[in-house]
Amino acid sequence: MRIKTKTYCFILLLALISSSCNEYNKILKSTDRDLKYSYAKKYFEEGKYNRSITLLEELVSFMKGTSEAEESLYLLAQSHYNSKDYYSATQWFTTYYNTYPNGTYTEPSLFYSAYGMYLDSPDARLDQTKTYTAISEFQKYIERYPQTERAEQAKNYLFELQEKLAYKELLASQLYLHLGNYRGNNYESAVITAREGMKSYPFSKYLEEYQITILRARFEYAQNSTLRTQPERYRMVVDEYFNYKNSFPEGKYMAEADKYYREAQGKIDVLPTT
Repeated sequence: MRIKTKTYCFILLLALISSSCNEYNKILKSTDRDLKYSYAKKYFEEGKYNRSITLLEELVSFMKGTSEAEESLYLLAQSHYNSKDYYSATQWFTTYYNTYPNGTYTEPSLFYSAYGMYLDSPDARLDQTKTYTAISEFQKYIERYPQTERAEQAKNYLFELQEKLAYKELLASQLYLHLGNYRGNNYESAVITAREGMKSYPFSKYLEEYQITILRARFEYAQNSTLRTQPERYRMVVDEYFNYKNSFPEGKYMAEADKYYREAQGKIDVLPTT
């Protein structure tokens, strides 16, 4: 009896799927745009976003100048967003708010154009084009809608994305440090990259990491220099030590920094100067 019940349910499910597909195929072939639009909204409400997208992408150009023009464009963007195609969603949301700068859905379109790119923002080690796009869109949103409930969310997401870029700069400076003298003076590149990171992201949680990376780079560069150039380069270590100490007097790398300072000061005291 149980097997028969399962078989019946399976046959019923196949019949429902077949009926749904037949209905959808008929709608696709229909020349009635109002009918297609009503089904596009129906599929959207049912969460069948791919079907909604297919219909709406055909319809939006024909909807221009009609009462449904704004809604159809917004539904298309939302369909892409809900199907997790954030890149296409952002493109359509952007099209919407550029076409209707004072439209019914301008505020959410501007927010979700940014939030979609935020969700699509990759690991810090990868290309950050989407991150920059998200930052730009969030900035537009905050400038235009500073008092909305979503404005505070936008600020938080914006800061989070900036931290990701700050971390990417930190990884780059650390990579230069690890490369050392391989095919050039990568120590100096580590210092320059870290300084740029500190300048670009002055409120980042990675500021101490930047500063200790600079100190490490200066120390290793001095260690790997010739006797003639070491005194000057160890003095640069001492300078960076005080930069670190003054900025982070109770920093988590203070013991390491003190070690560099003692070694550098000892070298300066004994090495001949030119």
